[in-house]
Amino acid sequence: MSTPVTTFVERASREVNTPKVRAVDAGARLLTAKRLKGVEEYPAMDSMRDRAREIRLHTVAHLDTYLEQFAEAVEAVGGKVFFARDADEANGYIRRVARDASAELIVKSKSMVTEEIGMNAALEADGVQIVETDLGEFIVQLANERPSHIVAPVMHKTRQDVGELFARELDVPYTEDPAELNKIARQYLRQRFLRADIGVSGANFGVASTGSICLVTNEGNGRLTTTAPRIHIAVMGMERLVPTPGDLGVMLEILARSAVGQRLTVYTNVVTGPRRPGDPDGPDEFHVIILDNGRSQVLGGSTSEILACIRCGACLNVCPVYREVSGHAYSDVYSGPMGAVLVPSLFNIEGNEQLPYASTLCGACVDVCPVRIEIPDLLLALRQRVVEDGDAFRWLGSAMSAYKVAATRPRAWRAALSSGALFGRAVRSGWVGRLPGPGGAWTDSRDLQMPAKEPFHDWWRRNRGS
Repeated sequence: MSTPVTTFVERASREVNTPKVRAVDAGARLLTAKRLKGVEEYPAMDSMRDRAREIRLHTVAHLDTYLEQFAEAVEAVGGKVFFARDADEANGYIRRVARDASAELIVKSKSMVTEEIGMNAALEADGVQIVETDLGEFIVQLANERPSHIVAPVMHKTRQDVGELFARELDVPYTEDPAELNKIARQYLRQRFLRADIGVSGANFGVASTGSICLVTNEGNGRLTTTAPRIHIAVMGMERLVPTPGDLGVMLEILARSAVGQRLTVYTNVVTGPRRPGDPDGPDEFHVIILDNGRSQVLGGSTSEILACIRCGACLNVCPVYREVSGHAYSDVYSGPMGAVLVPSLFNIEGNEQLPYASTLCGACVDVCPVRIEIPDLLLALRQRVVEDGDAFRWLGSAMSAYKVAATRPRAWRAALSSGALFGRAVRSGWVGRLPGPGGAWTDSRDLQMPAKEPFHDWWRRNRGS
């Protein structure tokens, strides 16, 4: 589902202090605690992160070689490969496969890249029913919403919300018991798996040397989606490759630990081609769509490191901005720190110029990133581009000019500090709950701490002799 054309600030203003955001904050903190416990139980985590970073940066730097190797390997095991320049080409290929198969029902496992291209809407326009089979994505689909988190799509909903949604949309008795809600969804989805003509999946990783794709899930839907229907279509971003199965093993060591604190996900599926003679199950056709959609223009640029991202969601969970506004404040399915870099990089920075500023640059994202992506540096590179294009916040140029004047003139600097101290002494609590004019945008959602009542320079002159 697309987001109405508004700015990040406008969307964030609507989300702040809502029950949805409080649910997201609680969920993000829980996942962060689980990650910390999982990492503490694995002494080799730091060295494995270093190795994973080497693998991902090497792969991105030699992507042309590994894409060619991967495509040849997929075709060698009986699969079909399609390189899509953009969302229209990717959706066009999927629609052609569906038409050729006279498909009426498609089941889909969790995939952010199919959200990126708007696949569901494209297929529904042809009259094809498409059913999300990941529980979180199924709930989001029923609610006609976008995921609020790349790993936990319904982090913004309570079990009461889900109970009301199921009662309304599935015509079942209301319950808020998680086990019963899971049972209702399982019964509904099981019939769709058995009737589906096509299964669509993403790919957490593609293995260049074998032509395999790897899917990691905590539900059985990924395995059913890729084996029960007669046709399997996998859609993957062109950067999601690793060279060898050994490299895949390194990624699996860090992915689940970073995402949810598990050693491994419950299901780790490696799919290599269609069904072979004698195989008890599996699809008759296996298609892999390799999506560019702006990725090639990111290669070699100032933000190319973001292509090493493995979509674990750890940076979202620790980001103070994401936790205050939720994923729905962002302009795309990719949210949080990685989304603030990826969306302006993949697509046009025009319309997304506020995203690079959706960060405190605190560096918590780097601390938890399993491949150590320097997200603050990438955000600064994007901010520089915004300024060069003349699209920065209107007040930013004036503020920086004023800072330059004060910082290069000692008397002006001391005068500014003294006036700030006077203001601080005038506010007894030390905090201001509402400011007039442009400052109101800050205090609409948080209080502003006043400067110290005595500048440090004055304190130092008064105390250095004591």
